[in-house]
Amino acid sequence: MKTLSSLKVLVVEDEALVSMLVEDMLTDLGCAIVGPAAEIEEALRLAGSADIDAALLDVNLGGRPIFPVADALKARGVPFAFASGYGEAGLSDDHRGAAVLQKPFREADLRRVLEGLVGETA
Repeated sequence: MKTLSSLKVLVVEDEALVSMLVEDMLTDLGCAIVGPAAEIEEALRLAGSADIDAALLDVNLGGRPIFPVADALKARGVPFAFASGYGEAGLSDDHRGAAVLQKPFREADLRRVLEGLVGETA
């Protein structure tokens, strides 16, 4: 079981201000940040090659669905959560039931989701 302070988290977000906010929250939680990736191709590269423990994925990246990145992470056994302003409504049928962080979110929400992904309890 990983602790939050030892996590390497891939951040995939195309809105620069949201990405900076998420990075600040993760830093406050003691996590190391991988990325951020703002394009599908970069996210796929990092999802397939980077040393990561978890990922936070914006559901739509530049108008393109993030699901190929989620599938690559799943194939590697890397837990992830989607970040979306639409909740599960933005997910494909294949991805319903995955962890979803409703935008906008607070640091406490991010902590709760990450703890759920890695099995840590507060």
